[in-house]
Amino acid sequence: MSPIAVVLGVGPGLGMSVARRFGREGYDVVLISRRSERHAGFLAELAEAGVNARAFALDLKDVDQLRSTLDSVGPVDVVYYGPAATDLSGLPPEITATTSDEARAAMDWLYPAIDLTQHVLPGLLERGGGLLFAGGLSAVRPMPVLGALTLSSAALRNYAVTLNAALADKGVYVGTLTIGGVIERSDIHKLVESRPEEYAGLAEHTLSPDDIAETAWQMFVKRDRAEELFSVLG
Repeated sequence: MSPIAVVLGVGPGLGMSVARRFGREGYDVVLISRRSERHAGFLAELAEAGVNARAFALDLKDVDQLRSTLDSVGPVDVVYYGPAATDLSGLPPEITATTSDEARAAMDWLYPAIDLTQHVLPGLLERGGGLLFAGGLSAVRPMPVLGALTLSSAALRNYAVTLNAALADKGVYVGTLTIGGVIERSDIHKLVESRPEEYAGLAEHTLSPDDIAETAWQMFVKRDRAEELFSVLG
């Protein structure tokens, strides 16, 4: 039976690049996101590349549905956790105006990561699998304009690197991809390209999802570092 890689929060950018990269290594891929209308296209693209894949639509905040979906796909060997915003509107107030309510709301990015980790960890310990998390540059660099999102970004990064420290000698790898820039082919990239007058500064700061996915694969295989930083933001 082929090993299984689960891609949570899959989109046309980094999520699909991760799916293709693990698929090339013989993994069966499970795609999970809220938007089921895009799944047929994703699956066709992977099939053309010779990757066996399935897709499920769910809200990662629905813990029961997340658990039942993970149980239904079979023994999971690696999980990529990469849910992200799909537009740049509705950002929270900058950090000096951040309220505790906004901080609590921002942490909604973190809790599903913890829930899924707790659910898949027993199986990962049996098979020597791994977890990969993707987060933003504000986790390691002050970016006041992002407000409460900097708090959840830093929390997710710390969770990942601390998990790695706890699990490395038990055969489970945990790594985090810290990203500063616009991922090519992503929803945000398409938005930036469609509004050059509004996002002119961002259009020049792009990152290749295929390059990041290759690094993610190497991190998972070599297990020699818990974090890799990708930034074109200076």
